[in-house]
Amino acid sequence: MLESQLPILIVLLGLGTMAKVITVRSGGEPGSLARLGPAVLMPGRLQVPSLLVCAAGEVFLATGLLLSTHPFFRWGTVAFFALSTYVLLELRRRRPDAGCGCFGEVSSTPVGLRSIGRTVALTGMAMVSVWAPVPGWTAMTHPSWLTAAGVAVLALLSPEIEELIDRVRYRAPCEQRRGPAESATLARLRASGPWRAHRDELVSPEPYDSWRELCWRFFAFRNHQRDDVVFAVYLSGRRPAVRMAVVSGEDSGSMPEYTPVSA
Repeated sequence: MLESQLPILIVLLGLGTMAKVITVRSGGEPGSLARLGPAVLMPGRLQVPSLLVCAAGEVFLATGLLLSTHPFFRWGTVAFFALSTYVLLELRRRRPDAGCGCFGEVSSTPVGLRSIGRTVALTGMAMVSVWAPVPGWTAMTHPSWLTAAGVAVLALLSPEIEELIDRVRYRAPCEQRRGPAESATLARLRASGPWRAHRDELVSPEPYDSWRELCWRFFAFRNHQRDDVVFAVYLSGRRPAVRMAVVSGEDSGSMPEYTPVSA
């Protein structure tokens, strides 16, 4: 049953990769990456590359464990989690306010004994899996009770689960939550039906202005009649609502000025 922990290692490495990439792509508040390991140990300009390098290493190891029995991937996984344990110990000593960053922004809770215990357990699982006679994909199709036991141990050692539960139970209203990056919202707009219906009318595909009002982000364009074409994209949901309005150039100059409402 040496291969029983391979599915856990592969899934966790994959989740770590996705979470780090999502954290980097979503932007975040200024300085937020400086509170996540391993970025916390790097200068400002190297924080994003360090997270991406870590994510690339995780997906490389996960792929090797899944498809191969080569010792390089098995021992590489042992080294990765052993090094992670050392990094967490350093973070706890040097930056007790920083999170481990194991699963991106979700792992922002300061490093504690549970996070360190998890990497120690994963190092042990990886060590046992070194001599597994089958690749990971075979082990994933035949899970055992030892696999379930490993999942239970890691669940007890993962503070991220409690963090996710708290976020669901005490989720802030939409207008108080940090929205997706402006580029991501613009991409959602360009994938919508209202955009496809009116894009040929626009002078330029790039907005000349954008702003946020509560749960909406607005993008202003000009059409060939020099009117303002304003799209509004809702900031919540996988398929956000998109609205469009055209303001005549003759009317826009007479519109009263107003102060945007900030969330």
